[in-house]
Amino acid sequence: MSKQELNLKELFIQEDGLTEKQKNILAAATEAFAEKGFAATSTSEIAKKAGVAEGTIFRHYKTKKDLLLSIVSPMMVKLMAPIIMKDLNKVLDHRYEKFEDFLRAMLENRAKFLQENLPIIRILIQEIPFHAELKEQFIEHIGIRVLTRFKEIIEYYQAKEQIIDLPSETVIRLTASTAIGLFATKYVIAPEDGWDECVEVERTIQFLMSGLSPR
Repeated sequence: MSKQELNLKELFIQEDGLTEKQKNILAAATEAFAEKGFAATSTSEIAKKAGVAEGTIFRHYKTKKDLLLSIVSPMMVKLMAPIIMKDLNKVLDHRYEKFEDFLRAMLENRAKFLQENLPIIRILIQEIPFHAELKEQFIEHIGIRVLTRFKEIIEYYQAKEQIIDLPSETVIRLTASTAIGLFATKYVIAPEDGWDECVEVERTIQFLMSGLSPR
């Protein structure tokens, strides 16, 4: 078993009532869905990775979608939401003097978080747009809470006259889309393209500051 497979299996240890085979199935499915996407992954591939018969999967999960929801739903509610909020609060609760310093801390924090949780993040990005249940859970357990905290941060720096006077939702959208573009390039579009993260983070910050600074 690879180090990544071991880490994935550890994610499910906190789930009560799971057999060892179920933990193996969930870990294998998480890795497969992250690598190939839900639609392109077969249950036979998952069974092979998990070291179980394909019929064993269907004894525990009626369909492949049930398997997906069994991975993402509890992980989002019990693991990802608390981790995301706790991790974000390390940055959000610290009142940086300058918005530029806040951006730098946030991007560095998110980069570390992505590296440590890349398989499940890939599944969320790939599958949320196509499964209403996952989208609703993401909004309920993560989206609303994160948005509320970010609005407070934006209004704080606007009061200090460090950010242009736009609706806080607009500032969040512009900042988030730029940050997502940064990480999407690193992990999806050009993952092997001589990436210098420190340089790219600084360029991203300067780009955002150029657009968001008061005239």
